[in-house]
Amino acid sequence: MFRTDAALDLAFQALADPSRRAMVDRLATGPATVSELAKPLAMSLPGVMQHLAVLEASGLVASEKIGRTRTCRIEPKALSRAEQWIAERRALWERRLDRLEAFLDETTGDT
Repeated sequence: MFRTDAALDLAFQALADPSRRAMVDRLATGPATVSELAKPLAMSLPGVMQHLAVLEASGLVASEKIGRTRTCRIEPKALSRAEQWIAERRALWERRLDRLEAFLDETTGDT
């Protein structure tokens, strides 16, 4: 049976959308207001807010409202979990490919 990690599932679902990835890219450079995040995107402010809600639900982004301004920031811990998951799979496949290479070298006589 597969082990599920709901937080990781939410992170990858959130990152599946190019607009949300663009927001995460922008936030990687530092905090930004919703207006700043919306500026380069071809969508309405309510659309941007919906995307931000998905990012916040996934734990990738946090925001705080001060007066009339909502400022967003990246949550590095959530990104680290996704990065760790990918790194574990990469290491697994690299080991498998190294074993395959060694096997092929043995069977073809290359050394």
